[in-house]
Amino acid sequence: MPRMTEPSSQSAVGTDMDARRFAVEAARVAADTRCENIVVLELRGLSSVADYFVLATGTSDRQMSATLDRIGDFAKTVGRKAFRTADSPSATWMLADYVDVVVHVFDARARDYYDLD
Repeated sequence: MPRMTEPSSQSAVGTDMDARRFAVEAARVAADTRCENIVVLELRGLSSVADYFVLATGTSDRQMSATLDRIGDFAKTVGRKAFRTADSPSATWMLADYVDVVVHVFDARARDYYDLD
């Protein structure tokens, strides 16, 4: 089962700690935009796709898009840029791929259907 790790004293750019901190802060941004059921999953050793997934449930496509925009704004402040984003005005699942952290924002039905957590 995915787990969160406790912080260590490392702070160098590009370390797992940076990915973890970014994932946690992205989750906080999602909470600030009133997303629900926010989860940070650690995938190191389980997946080659990313080290962390941030999962959140939005209440509307507009809110979901705004959440990804605000996470993108935060990412810029810490020197990160999304490798790829997938969002559209009528999407039920939007995501931003920051390589080691992938942020997924679902509507409730898609979150239940894909059951990533």
